[in-house]
Formats: sequence, structure tokens, C-alpha cells
Amino acid sequence: MIREPLERLMKNWMELGEESVAGAAISRGEALSVLQSPDDELLAVMQAAFIPRQRHFGRAVNLHVLRNAKSGMCSENCAFCSQSVMAESGVERYRMQSVDEIVEGARDARSIGAVKYCIVTSTRSPSDLELQTVCDAVRRIKKEVPLHLCASLGLLNAAQAEVLAAAGVNRYNHNLETSRRFFPTICQTHTFEERVATVKAAKAAGMEACCGGIVGLGETLEDRTDWAFALRELEVEAIPVNFFDPRPGTALSAVPRLKPAECLRALAMVRLVNPSRDIRVAGGREVNLRSLQPLALYAANSIFTNGYLTTPGQGYSADLAMLGDAGFTVGKLEA
Repeated sequence: MIREPLERLMKNWMELGEESVAGAAISRGEALSVLQSPDDELLAVMQAAFIPRQRHFGRAVNLHVLRNAKSGMCSENCAFCSQSVMAESGVERYRMQSVDEIVEGARDARSIGAVKYCIVTSTRSPSDLELQTVCDAVRRIKKEVPLHLCASLGLLNAAQAEVLAAAGVNRYNHNLETSRRFFPTICQTHTFEERVATVKAAKAAGMEACCGGIVGLGETLEDRTDWAFALRELEVEAIPVNFFDPRPGTALSAVPRLKPAECLRALAMVRLVNPSRDIRVAGGREVNLRSLQPLALYAANSIFTNGYLTTPGQGYSADLAMLGDAGFTVGKLEA
């Protein structure tokens, strides 16, 4: 009595995975159905997401390392962020690190097998001095350390984007965070449209766009679907998916964490909407997914290791063990 409906269900989800591999965009209704699927269907949903993930990336997992080059100094009022000056989070605050410090961080990242190193600053947009420091560090890293480089420095104009691209930045990160509809409820000091403009400026300058967001801010399932399709429409190359980990002292400190299955369904949906993109399971991975972390690798092909901007994560050794136990391999740096 149970076998027949389960077989029919598996076939339907598998067909959705095969359709996404073929390049056809799944519909918004189909994406929403992934988010609404019951826990009994979770493994079938993850298998569907694994079809395009395996087709485009095999079983490799790329390791990315973040460098918080300027901490807790941001003027913006993003409700989720402990680095906003408006938050009372107690996060460490320091001004822009030196070129030497940033370069040393790149060496450390490469020593553990990272393929990408992201230089991040907490700011609305980079000052001239901050932009120059990042560019000087990037030029040195390109000469001394074999790494792909990403920068995340807030809002950019076209001229700033061109300077970063000329220095050798491969990717620029600027997340949409959530849907256009929901964005004004989490930030009022800049707009969703300004974030979109930054992504477009980065791409126009010749950099890849790393652009994702945070799941679990209080948005609806429809918001999550709209966010995933906005990323597809922007043709971003990389999508970091963060799971909200409420920070003390922020406006959203009382929002409950997501359940692991809800996180996995969100990852699967993002993969099926954006089948060929570099999808990274990012901040909040450990505390939201908990014992189901390895299942995230069936949708995501990259992870941050050795912690995030203000939280430590489970550590590099534990990440390696997780990858190996689940039958995945560490990705190699492409020439």
C-alpha cells in the first residue's frame, strides 16, 4: 500500500531534476511546491536537486574562506546584522586591516586547500582608501598565492567596479538577501534596487557576481521563491545560501531558527531554479542543519570553512571529515 505512491512521488521529483538539467527553468509553482513538500518527501526532493548538482559539479565540494577585513563598522540598519553600528551585539569592531594582514589570510586559506578567498568589509560602500587597500592586497595575492579572489565591500558604482576588476578581483559579492517585496522590512537605509545595481555594475566590469541571501528572516515561502528567480534573472554565477542565526543585540534576535528540513528544501529549490550555478551552503549551516548537514551537499557544491564573519563554524577538520564520510571530495583550483 505504501510502495506505489512513493514510487510515483520519486518519479515526479526526478522528472523535475532532469528538466532543470536540460536548462529549462522550472516554474514558480514548481519551485514553491519544493518548499511546501512534506518531510516524507525530503529525500526524494534532495535526490532531484542532486541530479543537476552532480551533472555540473560531480561530487566535488569547493572550499571558500572569508576574511573579515573590517568589522562592526557598518552605517546601514540591516535588521539581521550584528556588524551594524545600530546593533548592540558586542561584536568585535576594528577598522580596515593592512595589506600584509589580508595577504597573510590568503596564504592561510590556500594552505587548507581553499579555492576562493573573499575579502569582506562591513560598510555601506568602500572609501577610496579601503578600495586602494583591497586592490593592493589583491595584486600581491595574485603574484604570491594561487587563489581565485572575491571581494565584498558593499554598494559599488561602475568606476569602483572597474578598479576592482582591473586589480584582479574575480568575483564580487553583494547579496540580495531576500525578495524585493520583503526587503524594506529588513533594511531602510538602502534599497533592493541599489543592491541589484551593484550586482549589475560588477558584471559589467567583467567580474563574476556572487549573490545570494538569508533564508529564515521571517519571509514567506513565496518570498523565497521570488528571491531565487531574481538571482536567475540576474544570471549570477555564485549563490551563497545563508540560514539565519539570530544574533543578540540585533532587531531580529528573537526570530526562531529554521528546522533542518526547511533549510534543505530551500537549498534544493535554489538548485533547481539555478541548476548550473555555484551554490554555497553558507552562514548558519551548523546551527540550523545540525545532524543533517551532509544532506546539504546534495544540492550545494561549495561551503565556507573555518568560520564566517562573526561566528566560528565547526572548523576545517570537521568539514573535511563530513565531506569524506558523505562520499564527497575537495574541489581543486582550476587554472
